[in-house]
Amino acid sequence: MNLVIDIGNTLIKYAVFDKGKIVHDQSSESGLFLSKIKELFEQYPRISKTILSSVGKMDRKERDVVALFCKVHVLTSASKVPFKNSYATPQTLGVDRLALAAAAYHQNPRGNTLVIDAGTCITYDMVNNAGEYVGGAISPGIRMRYNAMHNQTAGLPLLQPDELLDFVGNSTESCMHSGVINGVAQEVDGVIEQYRSRFQDLTVILTGGDYHFFAKRLKNTIFANSKFLLEGLNCLLEYNTN
Repeated sequence: MNLVIDIGNTLIKYAVFDKGKIVHDQSSESGLFLSKIKELFEQYPRISKTILSSVGKMDRKERDVVALFCKVHVLTSASKVPFKNSYATPQTLGVDRLALAAAAYHQNPRGNTLVIDAGTCITYDMVNNAGEYVGGAISPGIRMRYNAMHNQTAGLPLLQPDELLDFVGNSTESCMHSGVINGVAQEVDGVIEQYRSRFQDLTVILTGGDYHFFAKRLKNTIFANSKFLLEGLNCLLEYNTN
C-alpha cells in the first residue's frame, strides 16, 4: 500500500492506494497532521511507502513524522518523471503541476492532454502526444478573485463562491458572482479552444477543489476528476521507488 500526502495552501490531503486504486482519502488542517498520520498507519498497517508533496517549503518535521512509519519520498523538481520535461525553468515548476502532468501522461501516454486545476490558482498544464510536458498557464483562482475585488475597492463586500443563477446580475452581489463564476467559465472555455487549435484530439481533464462551480457551464467536453492530483502523486511515488 502507498500513502500520498498533498500539502496545499489551505488543507492537507491524504490518500491510501492499494494496487493503484484509492481505498481511502480525506483532508485536514495542518495542525492535525500528526494525529491523522497515526490514525492512517493504525488503520492501514500495510502502507510501505509514502510520497510527500507541498506547494510551499517542506517542513522537515512532517517528513520525519512519516519516516517513523515507512519509507518517504519527498517530491521535488529533482524527482524522476516518466515524461520529457521541456519547461524552460524546471526548478521553478510547482510539484503539484509535476504530479498533474504525470497523471496526464499515465492516463493518456500517446495523446494530447490538457489538465486544468481549479484551486487557489487555476493552472493549465499540457502534455503532448510525444510524451512531452510543454508548459501551460497560471491564472487567479475563484477565491482570489473575490478577495481582490473586496481588498482593492472601497465598497465591494467579501463574498464566498456561490452557484450562479443568471449571468446577468441584478444586485451588487449577483454581479460579483457573475463576474467571477461566469468569467472563469468563459476564460477556461477560451483557453481550451486555443489549445484545441494547436493540439489535435485534445483530452481535457478538469480537477481541483473549485472545479464544480463552473464545470457544467463549460461549452467544451471535459472529464472531471477530483482525485487527479492524488493519482499523479501515486504514479510518481511508484516511478521513483521501483
